[in-house]
Amino acid sequence: MSLKIRLSRAGAKKRPFYRIVVADARMPRDGRFVERIGTFDPLKPKEDTARLVLDAEKAKAWLAKGAQPTDRVLRLLDGLGLAKREAHNNPQKALPKKKAQERSAAAAAAAEKAEKAEAAPAS
Repeated sequence: MSLKIRLSRAGAKKRPFYRIVVADARMPRDGRFVERIGTFDPLKPKEDTARLVLDAEKAKAWLAKGAQPTDRVLRLLDGLGLAKREAHNNPQKALPKKKAQERSAAAAAAAEKAEKAEAAPAS
């Protein structure tokens, strides 16, 4: 049985509130869970202490037993210093795609050609 430490949604429509639970990976998001270890309220300001309430000892115990935190929970645990999260950086994602690169190369070549044509008659 693979265990996940993940968020289970509660709260009203457009008013999210999450419980941090340890659950079997095969169970639905808001379904059966093994243990509730905390809460997360994203609507509260970041400096508010009630935004994230977590039983750190239980979280450490579940991590030691092999439970895998999801990306968001890992980010929250990293903020508390309970787990280390590697920063994601994909510089290739920000680059323009092939056609956009071709268009910009063609525009640069046209600008260079126009610049040469402008400079030639002046001499």
